[in-house]
Amino acid sequence: MTTNYVRLEFPSKPENVAFARTAVSAFVSQLDPTVPELADISTAISEATTNIVVHAYPESEGLVRISATLIGQRVKIEVWDNGCGIFDPRSIRHFGTTTCNQDRMGIGLSLIEACMDHLEIETKEGEGTQLTMWKCLGQQRSDSGND
Repeated sequence: MTTNYVRLEFPSKPENVAFARTAVSAFVSQLDPTVPELADISTAISEATTNIVVHAYPESEGLVRISATLIGQRVKIEVWDNGCGIFDPRSIRHFGTTTCNQDRMGIGLSLIEACMDHLEIETKEGEGTQLTMWKCLGQQRSDSGND
């Protein structure tokens, strides 16, 4: 099984969200994903990076780190920061207060979960948050072949 990876690190600036989305999508493209699979990955990266830009460093700028690993036809993506963390991790899956004492809808994490096959969230108040996401590629092609 072939494994390949890329690691990115950049400041939590709004203009870097598009860079993250494009860089990870370009890297994943070597596995020849379908357009919907690539759109799902791109959306998940955008949401994860935007969450860091908007919520993780409320008083300053910090670092966004992304690791994408290709394992066979699976993609593992980790996105993390060293920001404020999610104050009440139980609220992650519910609408309401999600980060840094700000009232937000919490839709970004739900969207990430809908786009990816698996999502894990690790967070510690004052130390940051890490999202680990998995996507299996090729399932949509094999599903459509059964018609």
